[in-house]
Amino acid sequence: MERLEQQTMSLQSAIVGRRTIRNFNGKPLPQNAIAELLEDAVWAPFHSPKEPWRFILFTGDGRNKFADAVRLTQSKEMLEKWDNWIETQYCSLMQAHLIVVVKTFPKHQEWEEALMAASALIQNIQLLAWERDIGVVWKTHDYNWDERFHRAVGVRSDERIAGTLHLGYFDSVPKAKRRTSAAKLLTCFGNESDPSPASP
Repeated sequence: MERLEQQTMSLQSAIVGRRTIRNFNGKPLPQNAIAELLEDAVWAPFHSPKEPWRFILFTGDGRNKFADAVRLTQSKEMLEKWDNWIETQYCSLMQAHLIVVVKTFPKHQEWEEALMAASALIQNIQLLAWERDIGVVWKTHDYNWDERFHRAVGVRSDERIAGTLHLGYFDSVPKAKRRTSAAKLLTCFGNESDPSPASP
């Protein structure tokens, strides 16, 4: 694979080099490798007194349970078209399905803060996985909002899904998508030549 050769890549290299992986090769991914990712990823910032997230993980034979939960949300026509794909991808090539769940809060602001914190956590997972040559695709499919799927995978009534992550090993790195330069998206107030404010 066209990857950096150093054992531990820099944060900048991980951020710029990371790619979303959709083509997995089916090589077994130990469950403890995912557990290690999560132990580091949970250091993402959050606003609430306690972490707003929890995880539901499907590996090994558990992938069948995940696939069956997805099937519950599909029409007969969609299953006729996609069932073989679901079986091959979800139960064979992809080695793990990780659902990141966040608690709902009565105040909209608290809910937004929980979702944003979970997004930071998910980015941590992606970067930590990339450092270990583990591919991730972050999905926000319609089934993430489907109560039939929630019941089947164990999402509680006071929770919502921030994202479903599919993980596994891969053979090739996709080409990078173009990014707009931050300079073109930046609105800046102030001037570098302005004198620094005087100390009080």
